[in-house]
Amino acid sequence: MKPNTRELRALRERDPLLAYVLSKLPRFPGFPESENARQRSHYVSLASAIVYQQLHGKAAATIYARVCALTTGSAFPKPADLLTLPERELRTAGLSRNKLVALRDLAERIENGRLDLARIARRSDDEIIERLTEVRGIGTWSAQMFLMFRLGRLDVMPAGDLGVREGLRLLDGLHERPAPEQALARAEVWRPLRSVGAWAMWRLVDTRRAQAAADVRDSRAGNSATRADRRVARTVTRRARSGDRSVRTGADSG
Repeated sequence: MKPNTRELRALRERDPLLAYVLSKLPRFPGFPESENARQRSHYVSLASAIVYQQLHGKAAATIYARVCALTTGSAFPKPADLLTLPERELRTAGLSRNKLVALRDLAERIENGRLDLARIARRSDDEIIERLTEVRGIGTWSAQMFLMFRLGRLDVMPAGDLGVREGLRLLDGLHERPAPEQALARAEVWRPLRSVGAWAMWRLVDTRRAQAAADVRDSRAGNSATRADRRVARTVTRRARSGDRSVRTGADSG
């Protein structure tokens, strides 16, 4: 889901600082992303969130792919299949015991009807968070990510997210990250598009990190160039003192 032009214009008018950041970023893409295989269904979105928790992207992707390979096809095992797969196979794929228990709890709730994902989109944000956090391994943050990236809800504010809080620190020129309650209060001006503001904070942090990395590379390159210049200067001086005419430049030798 994407906000319309009028809604985005109103958001920029309410927060000029955010407006400046948005002017430097690509247009808000809207979610879910159709090409993202991990967002192909409500169940897969939640299952992949559990797998990816507290892992670097490459390691999580490897484990996720191994679990997918345990059944026919390339998709993540369906709830019924996940419940029948031997624990040893799932553990060998790289799942921790806690994540295995969480995935099976999710699958069991779907199978017995305690978690009705087919109708969950009809509920309010707060109701969805309440239902999802009953599942082992799914906390408020994971439920908020589901709201944003799977259901495309536009007014979600993950105030506890470190990336969002760091973005707010950069946005407002603060020395320290705001506390979650401060971040929540700061984002009130973004309603009803707090998801757009949160997305912008993540992108702002990414942009600053990329710029910092580029500055480090440029600094190293500059230091190397400076050292080379010094070596050349020493050589020129040494040759000049020895009377080597080859070092004279920019004038006729007469």
